[in-house]
Amino acid sequence: MPRSSSSNTKSYPSAKQSINSRANSFNRNAPSFNPSTGLSRGGQTSKSSHNVAARNNETVRRGNQDHLVLYYIIFNMMPEPTTTTTTTTSGKVQLKSSFKPTQTIGPLYTGGKVDITPDENFLISTIGEDIDVTDIHNGKRLFRLSGDGEIITTFVITPDGTKLVSASRSLIIKIWDIKTGQIIKSFKAHESPIIVMEVDDTSTLVATGSADSTIKVWDIEGGFCTHNFRGHGGIISCLKFYSKDNHWTLISGSDDCNIRIWDLHSRKCIGVLKSHVSIIRGLDVTHDGKYIISGSRDKVVNIWDFNKKTLINTFPIYETIETLGVLQPYTIINENEDTFVKEMFYTGGDKGIIRIWDLQSGKLVKAQEPEKINKHIILDIIYLKKSNILTAITNDLNILFYQISTGLLRIKQIVGYNDEIIDLVYIGPNESHLAIATNTEQIRLYDINSFNWNIIYGHTDIIICLAKSNDNKILISGSKDNTARIWGIDLNFENSQEIIKCIGICIGHTEAIGTIAISKKGKFCITGSQDRTVKFWNLKQLDLVNSDESFRPKALYTYHAHDKDINSIAISSNEKIFATGSQDKTIKIWSIENGSLLGTCTGHKRGVWFVQFSPIDHTLVSSSGDKTIKLWSSTDFSCLKTFEGHTNSVLKVSFITSGLQLISCASDGLLKLWSIKSNECVTTLDNHTEKIWALNVRKDEKFVASGGADSLINLWEDFTIEEMEHRAKEEEDLILKEQDLSNYLKKKDYKNAIIFAISLNQPFRLLKLFTEILENRPEGDTSITGSKKIDDIITSLSKENLEQMLKYIRDWNTNAKHSRTAQTVLNVILKNYSSQDLLEISDIKELLDGMLPYAERHYQRLDRMLTDSYIIDYTLHAMDLLNPINENENYENQMEK
Repeated sequence: MPRSSSSNTKSYPSAKQSINSRANSFNRNAPSFNPSTGLSRGGQTSKSSHNVAARNNETVRRGNQDHLVLYYIIFNMMPEPTTTTTTTTSGKVQLKSSFKPTQTIGPLYTGGKVDITPDENFLISTIGEDIDVTDIHNGKRLFRLSGDGEIITTFVITPDGTKLVSASRSLIIKIWDIKTGQIIKSFKAHESPIIVMEVDDTSTLVATGSADSTIKVWDIEGGFCTHNFRGHGGIISCLKFYSKDNHWTLISGSDDCNIRIWDLHSRKCIGVLKSHVSIIRGLDVTHDGKYIISGSRDKVVNIWDFNKKTLINTFPIYETIETLGVLQPYTIINENEDTFVKEMFYTGGDKGIIRIWDLQSGKLVKAQEPEKINKHIILDIIYLKKSNILTAITNDLNILFYQISTGLLRIKQIVGYNDEIIDLVYIGPNESHLAIATNTEQIRLYDINSFNWNIIYGHTDIIICLAKSNDNKILISGSKDNTARIWGIDLNFENSQEIIKCIGICIGHTEAIGTIAISKKGKFCITGSQDRTVKFWNLKQLDLVNSDESFRPKALYTYHAHDKDINSIAISSNEKIFATGSQDKTIKIWSIENGSLLGTCTGHKRGVWFVQFSPIDHTLVSSSGDKTIKLWSSTDFSCLKTFEGHTNSVLKVSFITSGLQLISCASDGLLKLWSIKSNECVTTLDNHTEKIWALNVRKDEKFVASGGADSLINLWEDFTIEEMEHRAKEEEDLILKEQDLSNYLKKKDYKNAIIFAISLNQPFRLLKLFTEILENRPEGDTSITGSKKIDDIITSLSKENLEQMLKYIRDWNTNAKHSRTAQTVLNVILKNYSSQDLLEISDIKELLDGMLPYAERHYQRLDRMLTDSYIIDYTLHAMDLLNPINENENYENQMEK
């Protein structure tokens, strides 16, 4: 049909003829158009098409015939949608059947102590009652040091990097080998929980400060206490070892606002430093040993003369100090500046920024650029001397790495805890990053390859949904602050804080925005809200380079779409229609051009959580709280198929494999892969412990990302081709081995035949071999099985093969027909293997328990048969008594004849 004729709405005959010819080119389920009745279902539909939907379609036919004609004209004008996916060498689309979790991003830090090993390769962090050891470069957890059921209060790594000393609320100190994760020693230390620890430079002594106001020093190798210091009047808050010229001292700070210096040789307090008016939070000593630096929550840093034990300077910092430390002499703060300061120290506190100060003058040398809308507090700073990096631990459970030589520019970030994963999408030119919405107002950007995170600030309340353009240049987020923010993506930007920049804000909804859909090229977007309206936003004026937060897109139209919250919006591949799914149990199809309602899909029994259009067909899929997934026709709005299998609400579903398969996630913590053609679940993926909110498929469909309420993000890799190749290789190997087995049997090479039969797990062929040998026993043979070679082979079986043989015997023994063979082989084993050999088999008890009842039954059966056989002798004997035969008389009678 020429495009010009579409404007003539009265030329129905030609339009209808074209529509019918177009409909005939659809799949067999596509509907046809009838001039007299409007719409009718021309193809087969599934049994799950409901009467409610039929009545709804009848209403649409009678009342909105003009809309339907226009709707079919739209589809007539659209080009056939295309997609790319994995194909076989024959050109056929390869259906997926296997996914495996190749990367799991889980909680790394839930509060407490964090440290980095001296070689700067491993991050040690507390996870509640346990301690995790993680590779700092790729984020892979090496192992977990399992605790004793009580919260870890603190730990410390020895300077040589070989041991870790931990303490928990159980009052037990444990010493671990970091390389193996094994406990070396454990012992009880204090009467109250240990708050702080410090190890000396030689890695031989560890000092512990407790809530009972005492300080103890322990020998790490021996596990015994060497010193017990009392004197503070409050909880011990910080410790610092210092040694010079073989003279050992320990400096301690407490919430009694005092600093004490302890001599380890005399075991006495040799100085009390009083000036602070709040708890001491940081202690350090300059490299030349002249000065002690102390920081407190009274917002000042004091410089003390170590030898004279007197106060030299007090520097006001104007923030509550939580941590401080001394930098290496003449540390380069900024490579582009010619500023050289001999002695400097750093501080961190409630302002959430790292600042570096001149130790002599107290002047600020450098301050970190504050994070946008920064609300965190720095709890601790780890100084990495080799790489010249300051690592900040924040109260929002993030770990931030700042390069000193670039002016404290953030170069890396690790998110310790994500809370619930609400939504996620792949972004970037190669989709190498994940944009993640958690139970916060931040967007968290994760680099899959480098284990680096970026936190994007902007929203003022929890982010609920994310959407991206097809070219991965635009990201849109919807929040409980009633706005949708538009973000420009540039992953090549050198400044990590500018990778994603807000370039516009959609303002107009009166309640939280729960769903967003954006066009492929980012020319428009549609938002749905808890205010039950949908808004169409024009983004044509958006400038990815020059736009900023001041840009306000216009809403071209707004419609009250549903009676309850709108959970999902999807745009068709030709960008002519869009669908909305709501808690009111319905799915509605709308025209993008003017926002008019084209039809309603009804059939779900609970709220609809998600909808998506097929990339190649005129269908859409929906997931619902009624535990089902439904496939709908986007032309006559009927239900084509229903997929059942989840045991709880299905929260998301997506087309994959050129629209031939579906992948879904649900509140039951499972992902399921479905075949649309067979209506069956192909496989179930299980690596979550709670409901899965988020699901996104990478464009090449090689990876699928899922995130849930368990704070886990799983990256599932498609292993279908590998699995098929592996199965083909196994089948090929099996054929070759079976041929070898047949050859060995023909050659009567019983040793290799038995070993091959066990390796191929073919107990029947093994049974047949033993039975034939037993039945064809040569005369005079004294072996148990009928062949001395077979006896010797069974006697020389390996431990694994012996265990497998006993399992075969157990199974054979259950059948009376095979019991003789089973008992014969068992006889060989019991006579030639000691009880100690048999006890080394892991499942020996279960194996014997399975054999004994049947062995007793077979014995009783044979005993009865033996007893019954004596009846024959008894009968013959009784016959002789009734009619005795005189042999002589019979002989004479025969001679006479």
